[in-house]
Amino acid sequence: MTELAAVKAALKTQAVETPSWAYGNSGTRFKVFAQQGVPRTPQEKLDDAAKVHAFTGVAPTVALHIPWDRVEDYAALARHAEERGVRLGAINSNTFQDDDYRLGSICAPDAAVRRKAVDHLLECVDIMDATGSKDLKLWFADGTNYPGQDDIRARQDRLAEGLAEVYERLGDDQRMLLEYKFFEPAFYTTDVPDWGTAYAHCLKLGEKAQVVVDTGHHAPGTNIEFIVATLLREDKLGGFDFNSRFYADDDLMVGAADPFQLFRIMFEVIRGGGFTPEVAFMLDQCHNIEAKIPAIIRSVMNVQEATAKALLVDRAALGEAQASGDVLGANAVLMDAYNTDVRPLLREVREEMGLDPEPLKAYKASGWAEKIVAERVGGEQAGWGA
Repeated sequence: MTELAAVKAALKTQAVETPSWAYGNSGTRFKVFAQQGVPRTPQEKLDDAAKVHAFTGVAPTVALHIPWDRVEDYAALARHAEERGVRLGAINSNTFQDDDYRLGSICAPDAAVRRKAVDHLLECVDIMDATGSKDLKLWFADGTNYPGQDDIRARQDRLAEGLAEVYERLGDDQRMLLEYKFFEPAFYTTDVPDWGTAYAHCLKLGEKAQVVVDTGHHAPGTNIEFIVATLLREDKLGGFDFNSRFYADDDLMVGAADPFQLFRIMFEVIRGGGFTPEVAFMLDQCHNIEAKIPAIIRSVMNVQEATAKALLVDRAALGEAQASGDVLGANAVLMDAYNTDVRPLLREVREEMGLDPEPLKAYKASGWAEKIVAERVGGEQAGWGA
């Protein structure tokens, strides 16, 4: 197989999970902006997600968020997804929207609140059993606002205890993916603020616990690709939440702020052996002012472009330059790949997959946007309040 053929073959295996919440209304902490045609039910979210997969060919799974996507029959929801050509993916928990979680959830000082949070996580595992989902994705808004508000070490002990109970409930083929966040909403301490904290807990839990890297959850200037390389080296990288940020966790379209960073991350993924189904590539985005489905299609395409460029890096030439101490030569190898216009290559890949080479144009011509605006009248649109 030629090098170009190998790149094409790899691109055809790519899978980017889209998030159910990205299809609903969202906004800033000040205002949620409603759009016409937004889904009113989890089933309608899946209908939209199926269109993203139909036009990109590489978005076969959809992440659910509980309770936002709660239904009476999860097996039926899974069948609904499969009938439309997609599958249900990671189950995301929510321990940050109830009044009881004012002082934290799994780390809260009140044992009754901690019990409520852990019971919710166990419910999410039950949903995984019903849907066939393999990944439980955890993010905690837990933390403190003031020095002395709570015992920092005790909160870590509570976190470890709660995670251990949930870990024991996982099936043999299920995983716990622990996400971290540099700050927000806590102002003084955040209970899972960085990859090191997440890694320490996952290491203690066992091989079914791995770390999720959200590309927006870092201090400015953080070398995310170093984190990726380290976690891959330790076999603890479970997946990504791809988005883009100009300040911090803006959850904008992936690659919007720094496409070069996305390329560098994908190169480390490929170099470290992480371009496999064992590392989940997920979007975690909210589209506040732009149309939902086109924004998600564009995001998937941005991940494809960064991946294609990373696959085109001449690894042999790079290794030779690195071994000989040729600083400029090594950098040039990377830059040559990054500066390659891979759009013609991806158009060829899509045509070989039986897809329209221009996903956004094909979606616009499909009439789906007009159809959902006309049909989704009445009811309550999906989204988060404010």
